[in-house]
Amino acid sequence: MTDFTEEELALDPKFADQFERGFRPPCQLYLISPPAIDAAFADSLAAAFDGGKVAAFQLRLKGMDDHAIAQAAEPLQRLCADREVAFIVNDSIALAKRIGADGVHLGQSDGDPREARRILGPAVQIGVTCHDSRHLAMEAGEAGADYVAFGAFYPTTTKETLHRPEPSILGWWTTLFELPCVAIGGITAANAAPLVAAGADFLAVSGAVWNHADGPRAGVAAFSPVLAGKG
Repeated sequence: MTDFTEEELALDPKFADQFERGFRPPCQLYLISPPAIDAAFADSLAAAFDGGKVAAFQLRLKGMDDHAIAQAAEPLQRLCADREVAFIVNDSIALAKRIGADGVHLGQSDGDPREARRILGPAVQIGVTCHDSRHLAMEAGEAGADYVAFGAFYPTTTKETLHRPEPSILGWWTTLFELPCVAIGGITAANAAPLVAAGADFLAVSGAVWNHADGPRAGVAAFSPVLAGKG
């Protein structure tokens, strides 16, 4: 039996157009922290929340130990709770358990979703990075993930990326599976419309908000038209 790579089983860009799509809620914003933050970041986060509806906030701080991240997380977690925004930590199942986070986002080398579920319980949201791989996404779903993330769709300076999926993977996923999918990687208000049209349930954004010329409130507000399908 021949084993085919995902490249050899390339997805038809018009795959999802063949099917009638079921109802899915409108695409929402999933905000990721900048790579480094200071004590004033809580004010920036509050300003971002003032710009429009944010469904989730992920604290992603590389190169810091869990104790330092837990200290930095405390005021941000309170703010998220006050604004009814899901508070998610990156990479660390142990940290998510320690601070009682609403969720944890796991890269492919950050742990098994099944183990995360055993440790964190049924209520915690578990997301898994799946790059450009349909196979990894299906495995994550079978392992009990609450959402899968595809990307990077565009060039990004936030993290090194080796995978560049086509938007059609979002349409394929949302046509066949109920589990939400997140589009990530270099997403701005100017380039997000094809991802929303393809079927992304969430847009994960970082630099487009924190580096916006008019501040994070304007950065979030800029996404409102495209999330409403008017971008």
